[in-house]
Amino acid sequence: MNLSVLDRVVLITTLPKEGNFATLRILQDLRMALSFTEEEVKKYKIVVDEESGMTNWEEGHAEVEIPMGEKATDIVAETLEALDKQNKLQLDMMGTYEKFISTTE
Repeated sequence: MNLSVLDRVVLITTLPKEGNFATLRILQDLRMALSFTEEEVKKYKIVVDEESGMTNWEEGHAEVEIPMGEKATDIVAETLEALDKQNKLQLDMMGTYEKFISTTE
């Protein structure tokens, strides 16, 4: 799936931290795939503010293909749908949400 820096940050910070063994394995692999390489950190000028925990980067970069299996995609969709139902989606999550959840009916 093609994901932007923002999509990747949103997913890394919102993925579940608990689950059964199989789910945790999938999540561990997904977090690794979503993580930024040293080259990407330099290229996108990614900086994490230690005090606030906010991640900043240089805008204007294209999306990157991140390999995601069917189960990983389902977990992401379920997580985003749960946040939506709890009214806990944030404005910066909207683009990511639309990539995983069909918003047309």
